[in-house]
Amino acid sequence: MSFMKEQIQAALAAAASRLGIVGAHIELGYPEDPAHGDFTTNLALASAKALKMSPRTVAEKLVAEVQKGLPDTVQTVEIAGPGFVNFRVKDAALAEAAIRPLEQPKKSGRKVMVEHTNPNTFKPFHIGHLMDNTIGECISRLMLHTGAEVIRICYPSDIGLHIAKSIWAWKKNVASTPDEEASMKDKAIFLGKMYVEGTAAYEGEPAKTEIESINKLLYVKTDVEVNAYYEKGKMWSIGYYEYLYKKLGTRFDAYIFESEIAPIGRDIVLEYVKKGVFEVSDGATVFVGEKYGLHTRVFINSQGLPTYEAKEVGLNITKFKRYSGLDLSIIVTANEVNEYFKVLLKAISCIDENVSSKTVHIGHGVLRLASGKMSSRTGKVILGEDLLDDIQSLVKEKMKGREMDAETIEDISNDVAVAAFKYTILRQAIGGDVIFDPSAAISFEGDSGPYLQYSAVRANSVLEKAKALKAGKLVMPAQVGLLERLLTRFDDIAARAAAEYAPQHVAGYLIQLAGAFNSFYAGNVIADDKEPLSPYRIQLTTSFLAVMTAGLGLLGIKVPKRM
Repeated sequence: MSFMKEQIQAALAAAASRLGIVGAHIELGYPEDPAHGDFTTNLALASAKALKMSPRTVAEKLVAEVQKGLPDTVQTVEIAGPGFVNFRVKDAALAEAAIRPLEQPKKSGRKVMVEHTNPNTFKPFHIGHLMDNTIGECISRLMLHTGAEVIRICYPSDIGLHIAKSIWAWKKNVASTPDEEASMKDKAIFLGKMYVEGTAAYEGEPAKTEIESINKLLYVKTDVEVNAYYEKGKMWSIGYYEYLYKKLGTRFDAYIFESEIAPIGRDIVLEYVKKGVFEVSDGATVFVGEKYGLHTRVFINSQGLPTYEAKEVGLNITKFKRYSGLDLSIIVTANEVNEYFKVLLKAISCIDENVSSKTVHIGHGVLRLASGKMSSRTGKVILGEDLLDDIQSLVKEKMKGREMDAETIEDISNDVAVAAFKYTILRQAIGGDVIFDPSAAISFEGDSGPYLQYSAVRANSVLEKAKALKAGKLVMPAQVGLLERLLTRFDDIAARAAAEYAPQHVAGYLIQLAGAFNSFYAGNVIADDKEPLSPYRIQLTTSFLAVMTAGLGLLGIKVPKRM
């Protein structure tokens, strides 16, 4: 329905110009209650003060003027409340728009990078990484839907004290090393246990000194034995991540490793000490954030090693050098580092304004279960795969009695489990914490990912049955319902979600859409040779399935063939 919206906006702009409303942004939204119309604008409310009139008076004048150039597709224009102007589109136009095939996004020419997940090698891949991955993948897909070229980047931590702790413990437990034939999960669990043991030992001597010695060797790479442990552990970690990403329906175009970025970041920071961006304090190199209303952070420690901050400087400068023509770089992390990123981006702005001005940090909340917030430092960590496996087991329990082979049940239950998790994360604003309730998440009814999948599967089942019917003449309905109105809004909703980095707009829309389709399904005969409206209803069902599939795709959720 974008063409209708553009026509109404043009008519509003012309009317506003004739009324002397200058420089106004003509915005059309949707009334909360469809009974009030198909489009609404607050232009009269926004312009009343400048025109020195009441909003209601401006609205009356606006309606009178807009009527002069109203598109044929509009049936009525009415004033609502204190001065909203509502437009109702003709049913015939809505019916035609609702069954029109989805258009592929047009190339925008923009190049967007999305960096997310960023796990630490040698450490557990926990449910926080699942949350980060879900949001980052969704943001990537929303950017793709705008027509942008999207580059997905993962920045794993493959250097630093956490690896030294793991290797120190591994050397003491070498006899427990998993065989090469062991599963990727078993290898990842072993590495996580070594990290926990090394972290506990680091609190005392001689372990602390020994671990710090290993840490230095990791940077200079002169010790053959340490290098062997390091390369094997890194390979195991990345292999496990790739396995999980495939399970989640995620992919990355490239990895940029912390180890390759560390010397680049260190050199940049040292170069800009000479230019006054950084200062030396007590043997460390710092960025004095207080000059800018922020706080001071260390970029090179007193041992001469680059901190996360320096590495991030190297990473972000490298992104724009390696991928020329970047228009936007989006970084997704937990919001506990929001203040850190404010300092980081300010420091980068003093080095390269182009990089900082095109970089956006999105901080998300924490995923909470009954056990509370997790911590990989204490070992009380919930593995991402364990959570997915638990959800999948609940789904399989619900699927008992279905006539499906074991492989089909495995595939469907995995897709439904992933949908249950992802939808729970994406249905609310990114910044807030999420409480995960597995039983509610896997429900086939109500506000859940599986409910959306089930609605799509139901539509697909109807269309399969309709294949046996003879093609009849397309008869358009005299009146349309909520389903048609919602179907025409998809592109608008997706565009808003992308512009605001707000997947919840898509999630909320899909729940409304599924409810409208299920009501339509319950109240109408769809596939029947004797029903004149059957060809139209079949096309409407086809449109619903296409929009629901596309919308779930934006959330990173697959539609199973059966459920």
